[in-house]
Amino acid sequence: MESQDNLSQVLQETLQRFWGYPSFRDQQEEIITSLLANKDTLALLPTGGGKSLCYQVPALLKEGVALVISPLLALIKDQVYDLYHRGIPAVYLSSELDEEQEDQVYSNLKNDDYKLLYVSPERLQNRKFLENIADIHISFIAVDEAHCISEWGNDFRPSYQNIKDFRTLFPYLNCIALTATASKKVIQEIETKLSLHQVNIFKKSYKRENLGIRFYELSDKFTHILYYLKSNPNSGLIYVRTRNDAENLAKWLQQSGISKVDYYHAGLSVREKQKKQEQWLKSNDFTLVSTNAFGMGIDKDNVSFVIHLSPPPSIENYYQEIGRAGRNGEQAETILLWNENELQEIDDVLKNQLANFSEYQKVISYLYSYCRVAEHEKPEAFFEIQTQKIRAHTRVSRAKIVAVLRYLHNQEIIYLKESKGLSSLELKFEISDLELLSKGDSYFIEKLSRALDGIATHRVYFNEKSIIQKLGLDEEELKQKLKELHHKELVDYFDGNSAGIRFLVPRNDKLLHHQYWNLFSTIQKYKLQKWEEMKYFIQESKICKMKMILAYFGEGSAKPCGKCYICLDHKSIETPKKVDELIIESLKASPKSLDEICIDLKFYSKDMILDLLKELLDEKKIKMLNYKTYTL
Repeated sequence: MESQDNLSQVLQETLQRFWGYPSFRDQQEEIITSLLANKDTLALLPTGGGKSLCYQVPALLKEGVALVISPLLALIKDQVYDLYHRGIPAVYLSSELDEEQEDQVYSNLKNDDYKLLYVSPERLQNRKFLENIADIHISFIAVDEAHCISEWGNDFRPSYQNIKDFRTLFPYLNCIALTATASKKVIQEIETKLSLHQVNIFKKSYKRENLGIRFYELSDKFTHILYYLKSNPNSGLIYVRTRNDAENLAKWLQQSGISKVDYYHAGLSVREKQKKQEQWLKSNDFTLVSTNAFGMGIDKDNVSFVIHLSPPPSIENYYQEIGRAGRNGEQAETILLWNENELQEIDDVLKNQLANFSEYQKVISYLYSYCRVAEHEKPEAFFEIQTQKIRAHTRVSRAKIVAVLRYLHNQEIIYLKESKGLSSLELKFEISDLELLSKGDSYFIEKLSRALDGIATHRVYFNEKSIIQKLGLDEEELKQKLKELHHKELVDYFDGNSAGIRFLVPRNDKLLHHQYWNLFSTIQKYKLQKWEEMKYFIQESKICKMKMILAYFGEGSAKPCGKCYICLDHKSIETPKKVDELIIESLKASPKSLDEICIDLKFYSKDMILDLLKELLDEKKIKMLNYKTYTL
């Protein structure tokens, strides 16, 4: 091993060359040095702390390929895409890939063509993966989002338990585990369940000095956000609960005069997502309205505010999302909008998603029956799935159906495709037998084979719009014709705009209705528990919000932050005249509504400002310009 000075210089040069950063942040260099010294390492860095660099830099410097285990395909794809554009060879294995694509990845890995390989934890039990990985030079194992291994962690993923067994196959490899949010109990579980030996633990306080936290209890949220964006023309994120919320709020803001705003959610095509994401990343004054589908692995340092239109499902989710603000170290604002009626609505929604054993069984039985899958069978085809058909047949609510399907997807029992993407097509007969088909079908398939290269030998992925001119059909006519051929079992066609599934393991009713049901039930109960904790966090009106967050993550001795709205309200009680002066200063600039004054005064509560406005009106220091606008 090189001397410490030489190593530090190499690390700095690597960082500058591939990432363009002049220096490491916080404990990054110490974490990397620990990993390069072949030590088991546990890194606990808050969101925005640069966790991914802690294994990406060592991956470049060590021989072989780093095996990165991550829970979300969307996060994996984002990171591989980012690394590719930095000139770093990385690849992933997922249920999206067909057999030919998977074989090509393994072949390239054996030729040392990549420095990082990303996989889900479920893949560690895949027979083909285990056979191939034995012939690949692995440099170390990185476990991202390591809190998923704990039953008490956010987003518990039981498949993380596979990592411990996998490590026994490669006892000489060291491991780095990384997470942004973990309580003391979760940290202990990570150490035990990953078999970390003589582990070097690096933990930075979760406290973010530059984040101001505000909660507003109100009903007219759209108007409040409109006023805020008019007075804050900077880069920001607005998190919403549903896709409809994202589209509706963004369009309403655009119609209300905010031009630099757009929406983002999982229902968009890959191309649409990339376009919106790039526009936001490159801009200094653009706001993105998004579901929690956006943000994982996104590195943008000049986000000046994060707004939550509605409360997120847990304190972990909330802190990860607000942590995307102020990564450049400058002051940033975070605002959560809520009201009691909405808390009750979210209660009802969460309870409506809790499928009981009978409902869980009905959904699973329908899937296997509809797709004609017998016990111990695993068909290779994609199947279009419509939740309304499942609902009509099972009498189970859509929310519960989606919850069961997403659970099966997370466990890698099925691959669930919910968002738009490319269509796919595969012939179900040998091309040499084309003349045996009816004249109409053989003529069409022959034209199709000219329009789609490779269809004669393997499944191809395509966009219908790209071939309609060659076939002389419009898009709907083409889809209809392909569906007819699918029903005749001449082709296996999957419409890229439809939801659908692929079965990833053979059907096993005993496991599905016992072990997997018990796990599903446990996960749903944990979700309710996390939400109850979040509700308490929102409704508690006397304790500093940053102090509550730090206590939740095991930093019980933290002092009040002095910057959240609770702390500033306490200060304002001691110095009420100062707030009077701030209101008058605000109105000197221009007449304003109550909401606009609240935004201008940042962290002071709406009720307190309203009381002071009434006093100022009585004292005739201000007046009403109209029924809702104050002026001097």
